[in-house]
Amino acid sequence: MIVAICSGGPIREAVFHLKADRWIGVDRGAYHLIEEGIIPDAIVGDFDSVTEEEYARISETVIHVEMFQAEKDETDTDLALERALEFHPHTVLLTGVTGGRLDHHEAALRSLYRFQLAYPNIQFKIINKQNELQFLLPGHHQLENTKHQYLSFFAYGEAIQEVTLRGVKYETTKEMIEQGTSRFTSNEIIQDDAYIAFTSGICLMVRSMD
Repeated sequence: MIVAICSGGPIREAVFHLKADRWIGVDRGAYHLIEEGIIPDAIVGDFDSVTEEEYARISETVIHVEMFQAEKDETDTDLALERALEFHPHTVLLTGVTGGRLDHHEAALRSLYRFQLAYPNIQFKIINKQNELQFLLPGHHQLENTKHQYLSFFAYGEAIQEVTLRGVKYETTKEMIEQGTSRFTSNEIIQDDAYIAFTSGICLMVRSMD
């Protein structure tokens, strides 16, 4: 089961052609989905970013709308991620969380980090029209050759130990990715059996295309 979440960031950054079994609309993201001809399976948010007319369109299109107060501990994206878990997914894709306010982007990234740690058997990704972001836990990870030809790795929270990269332009053997370094930016896959492996730490992988 693949669940896609569309938040209310700039529509130019949202991706609507994802291969998803279920869609969740978050605040204005629900309106974006409806405008694209996608009927969300669930809608959450405080809806402080939509007009009365837009909210009326959302309400008449989707029967069940979960509306929350604007003053709350969780972000709307957190609420959507919790809702996504009810579908028992193996993959959760977030779009519409980049390209606008940087604090919202950072909050979404931290939510992704927290959920990835809590649910290691589920793959969580942030996707826009140019990038894919996800967190990797210690272990061996195959790197699929996709349209996102550039890939970068960053330590998130602590240094990443014994990093081995194979099948890429710049290979490494049991090296360390330290906090604050940009050395592991803009690598490229050159073989079909490319992978990254490491023994400890949390790795933020960013895959991009021009």
